Amino acid sequence: MQGPNNACLRFVRAVKNSMLEIGGHDAVNSRRFEVLKAMPGRIEGTFLIEKENLNRARTLHGGMIATLVDTAGSLAVASRGLFRTGVSTDLSSTFVRAGGTAGETINVIGEVINMGRTLAYTRVELRHSVTGDILAYGSHTKYIRGCADETSVEFDEHGELIRGELPKGA
Repeated sequence: MQGPNNACLRFVRAVKNSMLEIGGHDAVNSRRFEVLKAMPGRIEGTFLIEKENLNRARTLHGGMIATLVDTAGSLAVASRGLFRTGVSTDLSSTFVRAGGTAGETINVIGEVINMGRTLAYTRVELRHSVTGDILAYGSHTKYIRGCADETSVEFDEHGELIRGELPKGA
């Protein structure tokens, strides 16, 4: 699933790293989510399931699925050039089948469905890494008014930078 190391991917990874640096929920729960591909409006990655992510049936906990919908939706918004990805106004998750168990890796795909000046609508899918079967899907709406600022960038359709500057280290 590894994609080209374009500017969009480096930017999205920098946004994810900034989420982890805060030391809160994302730092604990999203650290094993690795973004492998990013193009404007779409990100793809993997998540390694550990014991701490399981429910009592020993499968991926629904709360962790909701966290992945939140994180992947936010990073899909970042792939459109916003370093500041706004705040959640709505999040939903639908669980289709057991999401895997400790030691397994799942694929996570996040897409921007529509993005205006005020709201961004995203859709996220979690898929089995071997069969491609859908495990869960969700939607995530973000309030983004005021997020476009000096930290924002613009990418061409190939994910290369055409306006702005990437964060240091990206």
